[in-house]
Amino acid sequence: MSIYLDYAASTPLKKEVLDAMLPYLTDYYGNASSTHSFGRRMNQALEKSRRLISKLIGCNKDEFYFVASGTEANNWALKGIAEKYKEKGNHIIVSAFEHPAVLNTAKHLEENGFDVTYLLPDSQGHITVESVNESLTDQTILVSIMYVNNEVGTIQPLKEIAALLREKEIIFHSDGVQALGYLDFDIKDLGVDLMSFSSHKIYGPTGVGGLYIRKGIKIKSLLDGGAQERQRRAGTSHVAGAVGFSEALKLRVENIQDTSKALKNKRDYLLDGLTKLGCHLNGDLNRHPGNMNIRFDDIPGETLLMNLDLEGIA
Repeated sequence: MSIYLDYAASTPLKKEVLDAMLPYLTDYYGNASSTHSFGRRMNQALEKSRRLISKLIGCNKDEFYFVASGTEANNWALKGIAEKYKEKGNHIIVSAFEHPAVLNTAKHLEENGFDVTYLLPDSQGHITVESVNESLTDQTILVSIMYVNNEVGTIQPLKEIAALLREKEIIFHSDGVQALGYLDFDIKDLGVDLMSFSSHKIYGPTGVGGLYIRKGIKIKSLLDGGAQERQRRAGTSHVAGAVGFSEALKLRVENIQDTSKALKNKRDYLLDGLTKLGCHLNGDLNRHPGNMNIRFDDIPGETLLMNLDLEGIA
C-alpha cells in the first residue's frame, strides 16, 4: 500500500474538477481571443472562471490575472514591480525562507543592480513586523513575504505587515500558494498589493495559476506578445485550466472551515503519535492545518525520506 503525504508539493486532480474541464479539452475548442463563435464560447468560459475566483478571494475580476503557475506569478510580481518602480529606489526585502520561485528571482534582481535584504525568521518560523520595519530604507520599493511557508507551514502576520507598508507607501507582495483553499481569507482585508496563487495545490490542474494585482498598481509585463489578460500577460489562454482552477477553488471554499478543522485534527493525531516515538516539531502550531514539519534526533532528513519511500510512504 502506498501512502501519499506530499500534498504541499501537489495534489491529485478531483473528479469533479476533471468533469468540469473535459468539455474544454474535447468538445469545445478555439482560441479565446478569436472573435468567431468558437472563440467567444471559450472566452465566456475564461471570464466566468475569472469572476468566480475573484469572488472567492475577495477582489474585483479586473484585478485577477491567469498565469501558467505560481512560479510565473512570483516572477512577474517581483520583476514587474522592480522594473516599473526602479526610479523610486532599488531596495527589495524578501524572507530568507521563501519558495525558490521568489528567492531565485530575488537573486536575479541582485545580479541586475538591485539591493536585496533576506529577512531571517524567528525560532518559531515567523517573520515579525518589527524585523520588516527595521529593514526598511528610503530606497525600499517592494517587500515579498509568503502567507504560509511551504516547508514549515507557519502563517505570517500579513495584515500587520501590510498596514506598516501601506503607511510608508511601499508595495507588498505575498506568495499565497499554500494558503489558498486552506485558510479562510479576504484579499482586500489582508491589505496586500499583489498575491500569487496556484491551482494544483487545491486538487486542480497543473499548468495554471493566478496573480492578484491591486487596482492602481503599475507593473511591467513579463511576456511580450498578444493582448491577452488585458494586455498584461501575453499567451494563448489556457481555458480548460482556468475552468479547472475555478471549480477546484469553489469546492475548497464551500466548507473551508470544516475541511480545515478536520485536516488539522488528523494532523494533530499523527503528530501526537510521532511525538511519542521521539520526533520534534519544527516551528509552532500557528501553521497550515495540514502541515507537519518534524525531525528525529540523529537521523538525517534525506535518509529518512529515502527509507520512508522504500516503505511506500511519500
